[in-house]
Amino acid sequence: MTLETTFSEQPKGVAWHNLSAEKVLSQLASTGEGLSAQEAERRLTINGLNVLQEGSTVSPLHIFFAQFKSLIIWILIVAGVISGVLGEGVDAIAILAIVVLNAIIGFYQEYNAEKSIVALKKMTAPHAKVRRDGLITLVPASRIVIGDILALEAGDLVAADARILTAASLQCIESALTGESEAEAKQAGTLAKIEVPLGDRANMVFMGTNIAAGTGQAVVVATAMKTELGRIAGLIKEADADKGTPLQQRLEVFGHILVWAALAIVALLFGLGVARGEKPLDLFMTAISLAVAAVPEGLPAVVTVALSLGVLRMARRGALIRKLAAVETLGSTSVICTDKTGTLTVGEMTVRALYVAGQIYTVTGEGYAPEGEVRFEGKKAEPPYLMPLHELATVLLGCNNAHLVKKDGRWQTVGDPTEGALLVAGAKVGSDHKLINREMPKQAEFPFDSDRKLSSVIRSMTNGRLRAFVNGAPGALLHQCTHIYTSTGIQVLSENDREAILTQTSVMASQALRVLGSAYHDLNNASPAALTIDVVERDLVFVGLTGMHDPPRPEAKDAIARCHAAGIRVVMITGDHPQTAKAIAREIGLASSEDMAVAGIELDKMSDEELRKRAPKIAVYARVTAEHKLRIIRALKANQAVVAMTGDGVNDAPAIKGADIGIAMGKSGTEVTKQAADMIITDDNITTILAAVEEGRGIYDNIRKTLQYLLAGSTGELLLMTMCVIIGLPTPLLPVHLLWINLVTDGLPALCLATDPIDPDVMQRQPRRLSERITNHSFLRTMGLTGLLTAAVAFAVYYCGLKTGTTATARASVFAVLVYAELLRSFGGRSETKPVWRISLFTNINLVVVVALSLGLQLWSQHNAIFGRLLKTSSLPFAESFLLLALGTIPLVLLEMVKLTRNAWLHHKFKTLKVVI
Repeated sequence: MTLETTFSEQPKGVAWHNLSAEKVLSQLASTGEGLSAQEAERRLTINGLNVLQEGSTVSPLHIFFAQFKSLIIWILIVAGVISGVLGEGVDAIAILAIVVLNAIIGFYQEYNAEKSIVALKKMTAPHAKVRRDGLITLVPASRIVIGDILALEAGDLVAADARILTAASLQCIESALTGESEAEAKQAGTLAKIEVPLGDRANMVFMGTNIAAGTGQAVVVATAMKTELGRIAGLIKEADADKGTPLQQRLEVFGHILVWAALAIVALLFGLGVARGEKPLDLFMTAISLAVAAVPEGLPAVVTVALSLGVLRMARRGALIRKLAAVETLGSTSVICTDKTGTLTVGEMTVRALYVAGQIYTVTGEGYAPEGEVRFEGKKAEPPYLMPLHELATVLLGCNNAHLVKKDGRWQTVGDPTEGALLVAGAKVGSDHKLINREMPKQAEFPFDSDRKLSSVIRSMTNGRLRAFVNGAPGALLHQCTHIYTSTGIQVLSENDREAILTQTSVMASQALRVLGSAYHDLNNASPAALTIDVVERDLVFVGLTGMHDPPRPEAKDAIARCHAAGIRVVMITGDHPQTAKAIAREIGLASSEDMAVAGIELDKMSDEELRKRAPKIAVYARVTAEHKLRIIRALKANQAVVAMTGDGVNDAPAIKGADIGIAMGKSGTEVTKQAADMIITDDNITTILAAVEEGRGIYDNIRKTLQYLLAGSTGELLLMTMCVIIGLPTPLLPVHLLWINLVTDGLPALCLATDPIDPDVMQRQPRRLSERITNHSFLRTMGLTGLLTAAVAFAVYYCGLKTGTTATARASVFAVLVYAELLRSFGGRSETKPVWRISLFTNINLVVVVALSLGLQLWSQHNAIFGRLLKTSSLPFAESFLLLALGTIPLVLLEMVKLTRNAWLHHKFKTLKVVI
């Protein structure tokens, strides 16, 4: 039996980074020459294709019919059918059209949401170079198996998880998995620790990542769903199933309460009518009309319009909504979990400080745009400081393979992001990279590797001599330095000089700056071909230090402060190092001295229950994986938080799908993340998330006050009908009256309330609890009081009408006063706290126009014979009509007085509390 045939299936739970290359090959029954074609086919048969599973698919028909599960939808369908039976064809068509429209929108959103895992396939390599039978050959990535030897070079998309066997200046960009955009240096050595974060596994490459530079060979250790990318695909499937947004849940509960309450009242009235000997057919028609009146059929239209207009407003502010109801959920968000890179920070490395010839300089500007200047003691650096700066800039640019391009009006770096930042710094000093390349042509190069921690470029100087420009880690660089560049010339590097350089390195590091050292070495006419690393990188002349970081966005600090004012906690979840993450968090006000920062390795040691208890105190999670992020989201949700999760990489997708609101970055986000998200931020800016939260809160307020307006009207009608039936008076409103009142008051006025401008104070409140019902005690009290006042005024008008005239004229009067009262009450319904005179009418001119037209239409119905016969109403004199209009203001006036009294009481209570404190 050969070594190859001892392999059967993918090993599980092996720490490949902790094993030597030889042991990995042995365990996988492979060799450095690769597998034979025959053995590769055998393993492919055993383990299957190297592709990601899509999971079970849901048929489009199933998704469409699932839109009709909501109880309130069925209430509306029944209401529509009943309206049709009663001959109200317009109402029936409108109600059923709303139901179908909601179903189509819901179907479109859910069908698109099922594409998250499918999008992962776009990130897998179509082909890969492998060593088979000792020869390098190109094979489809789907046919790669465990034990294959991958041949890697710059530009390759890694086809499977693999343990590196050989590496020559190999660098890999793993942002899709770790969230960090910097290229990571790779090496073939064995890592000592077993528990190593994904981003620190320097001897591994992973499916879906990109080779940025160098070459290497690696043995495949995992394929398909066993890879890190595959594990993330599994996590997306595992993420919390859609339970509906808080608004959907509240409306569903409300629908159940509404239908039983309506049925109970209708049954009571029907029973009382039968007991009094009234005609069953008339009672039945009245009961059906009341049932239609009790269900606010305008509510779904109100919700849809409010959310849709919110979506349009948010799109103008840079937020694209993929799921309509998610807008409201943002309004109840209490925790925002955000990545650091690109959301809180600019997402581009920027040089902040230069140290040369014993002086420290600051650098202005952000990102890769060559705009800014170098300053000394707060002023632009001028002679004699320019000469040392140019000396340092020459090293930064001389040992640099990046270049800048301007694309779509934005500067970008092509090459290593760190070298791009150095390129920009050199340009700000005034040095010219193109001129250096032209006058000092490159002769040789020794790329950076993690063992040396240095990179060198050898150039031919204008005098014909060779000079090596060297950049690298300050400690490693200093070890190879014997001299130092000073303002008075080259001097021997003393111990005091070394201490000063190391002290300055520590100062920069404490400011969350990544520090790079620069030096050079004149090579005395040596031939480039004869030069080795040992010859080039010794006896160096130390020139200076460069401190760089990914700077916070200018607006991030203000955005965090606004979040705190709105009662929203912001949590940083990043793949970066803990020190860097916490420094940025403190700089922007996200974390205080009392807040904790936890690394991924520490999370591994916590149980889910322990994480749940500690989560409210942790402000920064660093060096985390996709699994960690999902655990964090679940821990926060277990504490009853409504969690919004932002991200851009594949590693964010499971947490984004598991959060209450998933937010993908439009510029830097992967297709997988966007498909999993509820919302996409086009500018990758946290202030846009805040705008979305503001819209969500405003939309919830509008839906709540519109619902209260609709239900208060229905309550008034039901109370009026109930009082009259109990007392034994004739039915005050005919079915056509009830349907007309619903049409006039539940239609356009309600839609105008739903699109009311957002209250400027909305971001000064605490977020709502997830468990809070839209119809809470305050809502029900106001609804009951409003309905009682409206019913009392209408009953008084009806009773007086019966005493002084006929039943027909009494019905005409109560019909008119109810319409007037409900239309005028819409002005007071714009706010639960502010009196009507403190809200400008011109901020919602549509409502003014609609109310004016509706009032005119109602007046016309009382003086037009044809319209009057249609609505079964009698003609009323103009004087009486205007008297009824004045009586219709009574509920509005009394409700505004209640607001004033409540506000005065709250103000007094607040003053008393301040005195006590």
